[in-house]
Amino acid sequence: MHWLTWTRALRAAVLLLLVVIVLLALETVENKPAVSSPTDIGPADVEQAKRLFRQNDPRKFPVGAQPTVLLSEHDANLILKYAASRFIPGSSQVIFRPSIAQVSFTIALPPKSAGLFMNIQATLRDTAGLPRVESVRLGRLPLPDSLSNYLLGCIAESLFANADHRIATDAIQQVRFAHQAAAVKYQWRADLPDRIRAALIPVEDQERLRAYQTKLTEVVARARGAGHVLLTELLQAMFQLAHERSAKNNPVAENRALLLTLALYTNGRRLDAVLPAATAWPRPARRVVTLRGRRDFPQHFTVSAALAAAAGEPVADAAGLYKEIDDARFGSGFSFQDIAVDRAGSRFGELAEQPGSARRLQQQMRAGPRESDLAPPTDDLPEYMSEAEFNSRFGGVGAPAYQAMTAEIDKRIAALPLYR
Repeated sequence: MHWLTWTRALRAAVLLLLVVIVLLALETVENKPAVSSPTDIGPADVEQAKRLFRQNDPRKFPVGAQPTVLLSEHDANLILKYAASRFIPGSSQVIFRPSIAQVSFTIALPPKSAGLFMNIQATLRDTAGLPRVESVRLGRLPLPDSLSNYLLGCIAESLFANADHRIATDAIQQVRFAHQAAAVKYQWRADLPDRIRAALIPVEDQERLRAYQTKLTEVVARARGAGHVLLTELLQAMFQLAHERSAKNNPVAENRALLLTLALYTNGRRLDAVLPAATAWPRPARRVVTLRGRRDFPQHFTVSAALAAAAGEPVADAAGLYKEIDDARFGSGFSFQDIAVDRAGSRFGELAEQPGSARRLQQQMRAGPRESDLAPPTDDLPEYMSEAEFNSRFGGVGAPAYQAMTAEIDKRIAALPLYR
């Protein structure tokens, strides 16, 4: 009888738990997204980000100064989209109102054809210092303040587990919200750049970067060319190392570290520019990296690949397009050949950062890539166009003639076995 009583109690508890789970699901899962679509990042956004930094370059201020950065809703949404994309596979949005900010996230639940969404909405209120969480809603279910703050604390602790999470609280003095804008006051400190750079790269990623920097130094030292080295030669050797290390490590993390190291070297930048600790690491000799006999193609390819692996393909494409627009105005001219290599690099970086293809890409590269494997044929694509010529022939970015040209480029990339 005692055993039967416990059995009935256990069944009742399981049934009650199932009922609670169903009720919670009904309250938290919705058939409409709070954020209808993701914010696309385009060349104008890249230009705005550079302009925003130039206007608020902290190096212009003396140590101890407390400048204020004004952010529009559009600026804040771009920042939020980039940050959220690293941790939440969905859409995000922030709306500024006097004294409050409303932040929303939408995650499409699998299968996408079901049309079900998890919506998370939080309200922040400004204070004399940093904003405080006023409310959090999971679907239609409001969370108690104590639970909201506890969960947010756990998320923050998780995100900054390997970084100095006191950087923001040390530097940011106050955040105030207004209609469609926010004002962020911070204190400029001499050690802030090094602290930020160190915090952005966790200890385990620093170890990865050192391994690839060391490998790059070895490969460059034994390169056969006089003063130059082929991009394919670097990729083969470094992906061989990535393949070996991925037997015990995350292949996506290995690929990201490899591409960052290679992009900096190819573009004539030193690793210690982003990671102060790298000053004491082996440093590769300076060589010109080439792809199809050109030094600019590897620069475009590796930067786009590194950006796509770290931030996503749309960001890399936008950055590459912005570079061409800038060249059309002030540099060597707009080049669809460069755009083709940019987009191929973006696709390469996307393969490198997807769990399903990261390991396969390593195997393909260690086998010895050919130059024709990396980027499509480009000789017949127009380049060196001034802004006036580009607008006259193609109508500007987004015009039908421009869209037709980029569609042709994407078709050529898709035809390459590596990107199928």
